Amino acid sequence: TVGAPLSIVKDYIENKKRPRTVTRFLPTLNGRGSSLPTAELRSTVRSPEWYCKESVSTICDMEQPIRPGFATRRRTELFDALVDLFLSEGFAHLTLDDVASRLRCSKSTLYTLARSKEQLVRAATVHFFRRATEDVETHIAAISGARERITEYLSAVGSALSPASDQFMTDLDACPPARVVYEQNTKIAAGRVQQLIADGVACGDFRGVHAAFAADLVAVMMVRIQQRGVREATGLDDALAYRELATILTAGISA
Repeated sequence: TVGAPLSIVKDYIENKKRPRTVTRFLPTLNGRGSSLPTAELRSTVRSPEWYCKESVSTICDMEQPIRPGFATRRRTELFDALVDLFLSEGFAHLTLDDVASRLRCSKSTLYTLARSKEQLVRAATVHFFRRATEDVETHIAAISGARERITEYLSAVGSALSPASDQFMTDLDACPPARVVYEQNTKIAAGRVQQLIADGVACGDFRGVHAAFAADLVAVMMVRIQQRGVREATGLDDALAYRELATILTAGISA
């Protein structure tokens, strides 16, 4: 197949001009010059329109994207597997080669998720808390009553965070980008509790307490629970600790 010189294609696409001569770009049979008769030479000449059509077609084929649905699903599956690995074992001791081996993918695939291990850890932490938030909100969506909603919200938070191992929490605390994500999500959870308290006060289920102060108390305890301080001091696992927190909170602010 005769390939069009880039100058022909560019000139045609930009200016819609047919070049003055095309025959001088014809290929040769022996590298020194064509020995074909004139009629045969003309038969091998392609029009600029043909060159441009073929070139654009080839570019489109090269840039054909992966189906968006498939790409998104595969990305989610990788992050789910990555989060499960980190929650179970932590991440400080793992290299990118280790992660690729455990996830049964290539390092180049990991680089489509993040450009470095630190960014990968941060992205996985974001994915974990986003997934946890969705699970918690789905859980309380059908629950009515201010007291019940707060109790179930904090219990669901405990259940969502319970897979995090001690090693994961240790590594999380030592990794500034991931720790920032954790702290931000704790603030978001405290804000959600504050909203639930305010809703309860508005409907008369709770007395007129300072919702922001109550939510701040919850945030402090959430951090202590997640850092295993409550377990060490009381022997309560995370799920029970969150339920006890919810009981004390709702009892203290009930009307």
